[in-house]
Amino acid sequence: MVGSSTTQPRVLRLKQVLDRVGLSRSTIYDRMNPASPRYDHSFPKPMKIGSSAVGWLESSINKWIESLVDNSLG
Repeated sequence: MVGSSTTQPRVLRLKQVLDRVGLSRSTIYDRMNPASPRYDHSFPKPMKIGSSAVGWLESSINKWIESLVDNSLG
């Protein structure tokens, strides 16, 4: 649909997520690991996009960042 105001979902690979959130690779995986002391239940889960590839929805990463901002402001 040309001229549509809706955007298509975008999948981010790990390098893009690292750049977006400013965390290291190990910290990202710690945030997703319930056994880790750095576990964050609110951190977005990756989705499988290939036989050995995962990605994160850009919108879920953006929402997670926004929640950090909201929590830090009050």
